Amino acid sequence: MVTNDPTSVERPRLSDSLRPLIVVVGMVTIMWLEEIADLLPVGGNLDRFGIRPRRVSGLLGIVWAPFLHAGFVHLIANTIPFVLLGCLIALGGAGRFLSVTAIVTVVSGLATWLVAPASSDHIGASGLVFGYVTYLIGRGWFERRIGYLLGGLFVVMVYGSVLWGVVPRPGISWQLHLFGAAGGVIAARLLHGRQLDQKSLPA
Repeated sequence: MVTNDPTSVERPRLSDSLRPLIVVVGMVTIMWLEEIADLLPVGGNLDRFGIRPRRVSGLLGIVWAPFLHAGFVHLIANTIPFVLLGCLIALGGAGRFLSVTAIVTVVSGLATWLVAPASSDHIGASGLVFGYVTYLIGRGWFERRIGYLLGGLFVVMVYGSVLWGVVPRPGISWQLHLFGAAGGVIAARLLHGRQLDQKSLPA
């Protein structure tokens, strides 16, 4: 039935509200399926498809690296913050979450490919986690909205300590962490900096 009643307001469907969160859960599901597949005799050792600096084939790792992990301990350590921080971002919509994820992935992956040691292989979603942390903090700074500021403060209190992961340590992809954090700031600036610029214009 079609109605032209201007007083009728279409209520948002539950599926519309859940869709952004489903995207986050979908990415985590792929991570877990990949790690299970990595245990199989056929098609295992998928970690070799990570970011391999200065190799042309290693560029594909920029896309695949967030889904690859060095065992289930590594995967679990990244899953919890990825889901929590990803869902906080996804509350702004699936498009917002995908935009932030794409920016952080490209910035962290490409920079790591350029500067990390040539013999290394970089895998894991921690680059995204670091990017999500700094994006949520930066969003509050650029938007100057109380909700975003409180959200940024919450992230600092709960996950601010993870930023120590940008300090160089053997066996840890600190490059992915460092440039992931930089990617989060860039994402916040690109997606929210316009509001700050407008507020800074002279009257």
